[in-house]
Amino acid sequence: MSRAPSHAAGLHPLGFVALPAHARPGGFDHAAVHRGRARLFVAHTANDAIDVIDTRDPRLIDSIGGLAGVAGALVDEASDLLFTSNRGEDTVGILELRKGGAPAKVAVGARPNGLAYDPQRRLLLCANVGDPARAGAPSVTLVDVAVRAAVGQITMPGRTRWAIHDPDRGLFFVNIADPPAIVMIDPATPDRIAGRFAMPARGPHGLDLDPRRGRLYCACDDARLLAVDAGSGAVLATLELSGGPDVVFLNAALDRLYVAIGDPGVIDVIDVAGWRRVATVPTETGAHTIGFDPVANRVYAFLPGSHRAAVFADPGGEGGAS
Repeated sequence: MSRAPSHAAGLHPLGFVALPAHARPGGFDHAAVHRGRARLFVAHTANDAIDVIDTRDPRLIDSIGGLAGVAGALVDEASDLLFTSNRGEDTVGILELRKGGAPAKVAVGARPNGLAYDPQRRLLLCANVGDPARAGAPSVTLVDVAVRAAVGQITMPGRTRWAIHDPDRGLFFVNIADPPAIVMIDPATPDRIAGRFAMPARGPHGLDLDPRRGRLYCACDDARLLAVDAGSGAVLATLELSGGPDVVFLNAALDRLYVAIGDPGVIDVIDVAGWRRVATVPTETGAHTIGFDPVANRVYAFLPGSHRAAVFADPGGEGGAS
């Protein structure tokens, strides 16, 4: 990992991890960390691959190819599985990390993107963006991971964004861009929407869950962050962001939410306990996606212009918005 020369309030820059050059125009998308293996998996969409970073000594150690238009990456540590959403071929990939080899693939809806997993039911939800050019409506597909087969598909009211599973309520939550909403999917009824929360902001995009507070954090395209009661859907608080957001990650140990903003290329660091922005950390124009390692309190920002990952540490100290 090459070293960074500067210091940023709220997140301390540690350096960069060089990643493979882009094979075609494009960049990176979602990322996930396997704490037990000390591995970070990031969708390198431009290369149809998952790049693998060693988080103990941050460096590239592998690239898993053959994943056309890969957009999403999700890990289930208990079963040692890596899931991918492959937008270029309308599949999800299921890779058994203990065995290695090529991922198993299951056909889903048009242009899959967001992923969420219910480990108790071994049920993977894939949120499909849709494709009007080929009559592919936005939808979610539920995949039985044990038998490697789709077991349900539900048409969504608009373009899907990110998704998350709430183990306490036994529900999936899925962001819908327009009409702006968070929809609920109950795995017990995989043929219908279980409920819907209307959102008072344009373009719900990034989504994460705060189990301790019973809140969803919904980052919206109109540069607003919403704190939403996961039970009632009530919007408890709003906060202005530095620009239109994409990926968000909650650091529950430090009560911090990291919000990736591709334009102008920053990470907003939010103190969710005090509900205030404590730092705005420069990354690179177009860097709309991040990964988070909760073991080391490190944030990885994926830089499409220079095909690198910028690595930051969060010491959890006080700081003012920059």
